[in-house]
Amino acid sequence: MPIEIFVTATNTDVGKTHTTLLLMAKAAERGLRPAAFKPIETGVFDIPPDGAKLLEATRRLNPDAAHLRLEEIVPVRYALPAAPCVARGGAPVDYGLILERLEAVRSVCDILFVEGAGGLMVPVDEKRFMIDLPGLFGVTTTLLVTPGRLGCINDTLLSSTALQSRGIAFETAVNLREGEREGFDRITRPYYREAGVKFWLFPDEAESFVGALEDQRQASGAYR
Repeated sequence: MPIEIFVTATNTDVGKTHTTLLLMAKAAERGLRPAAFKPIETGVFDIPPDGAKLLEATRRLNPDAAHLRLEEIVPVRYALPAAPCVARGGAPVDYGLILERLEAVRSVCDILFVEGAGGLMVPVDEKRFMIDLPGLFGVTTTLLVTPGRLGCINDTLLSSTALQSRGIAFETAVNLREGEREGFDRITRPYYREAGVKFWLFPDEAESFVGALEDQRQASGAYR
């Protein structure tokens, strides 16, 4: 089985796809065959923008995945740019198709990044939220991506509390966009330090994060 990470975030437009692409590149540098999977993407009229980037990176970094198509990487797509529960227009979410396509991607990689849509409490249908998908897919590692800008402490703590309440083990990554480093160091890092909030700082520690995942899998005896 590959190393598997569910990539989620405190909200939409925080940097899930950016983070996934960064980690895929670092994994390939370590000699791993990376792949990405986005079960649901909304706001898609023709080509899924996030899915297209993930497919391109998967094909480029993993020769064994050269045959994959967008249908495997993003099996469920909706045109309306809204939460899947709304965008689906009352039609049932085809979880069987999602799981089938997920297995196809799993079969050609050493490390798999499963990217959610929006934040943790985005409703998928009447019964499930994005936070439920790691359990549904059997993905045991969750990465919470949070921004480094003003307001991120509240969003990070809310999302962390939601994950903890469900008993979901997770890591936190601060996605530092251009120009945010100084502000993060002044307005956010001091609280994280005082409160003992542990985090990975991306892009600085992206390679170390992938290495830690690889070490954990090797130590468990489950690494191929």
